[in-house]
Amino acid sequence: MLELRHLHMLKALVESGNLSRAAQRLHLTQSAISHQVKQIEDHYGVPVFERKTQPLRLTVTGRRLHVLAETVLAQVAEAERDIARIVEGQVGRLRVAVECHTCFEWLMPAMDIFREHWSEIELDLVSGFHADPLALLREDRADLVVVSEHRNHAANGVVYHPLFGFEIIGIVSRLHRLAQNEYLTPQDFTDETLVTYPVPEEMLDVIRIFLKPHGVEPKRRTAELTVAILQLVASRRGISAMPNWAVQGYLKTGYVQGLRLGKEGLFGELYAVTHGEAAKTAYMQDFLETVRTVSFNTLPGLIPLSPA
Repeated sequence: MLELRHLHMLKALVESGNLSRAAQRLHLTQSAISHQVKQIEDHYGVPVFERKTQPLRLTVTGRRLHVLAETVLAQVAEAERDIARIVEGQVGRLRVAVECHTCFEWLMPAMDIFREHWSEIELDLVSGFHADPLALLREDRADLVVVSEHRNHAANGVVYHPLFGFEIIGIVSRLHRLAQNEYLTPQDFTDETLVTYPVPEEMLDVIRIFLKPHGVEPKRRTAELTVAILQLVASRRGISAMPNWAVQGYLKTGYVQGLRLGKEGLFGELYAVTHGEAAKTAYMQDFLETVRTVSFNTLPGLIPLSPA
């Protein structure tokens, strides 16, 4: 029998492109995913995926089931939202604040989709950059904040919701002496100017995690906009470090080069933080799921995070 879990699995496989990423996204083992695929194929007596293809390619049967998954899962989500409105009598507001300059690339599309689903919820973006967004929660000036570090605030009644992980890469001019390196070391930054957003050093993973532990403190220059930072880098007036997904379009121009930070890479994480009671509302849960779905569907190289 075809079940909703099979449809979720098919959708995740198609969107992720391979078994490993789909398993991470669904928080299942690869063998569990393979078992579900076999259940579907045994039920219909035909293959769902073409064997030994990367990325995975659907058969005719698989494509039909994927269309079914897209349709049915969207209808299920819509029905669940409607039922939540009936049960909870939903009206409310959702004020969102962020501490990262690059978050708007995925946040704005997610907010647009959420507005379509929850027109009765007043959705607002708290203006400005906030070095301490958790203070906005405490002072009731925001209902959800996006942060890059998981802190233990359970005693304060807040809940951390994992969004996604990502790699932070070094950015240099394609003409820079470091552009030919396989990866960047902390020492490579010693005589360079580090171009960053105008935020405190402790909020920059490249400084806090990658450079400071090795005693490296490069000169620093700041710019408000991503494009301004990359223009400075392209003209060899400094080097930078940014989330991989935030600079993919710029890397394709060829003016700047992306390099791994350290042989094993430097990775960051993003979390949404809410008050415990707010986390229980249907519209908040749907907003969080919308953010994850939009992000994984549109941003390259994201890493699923385990539940907090």
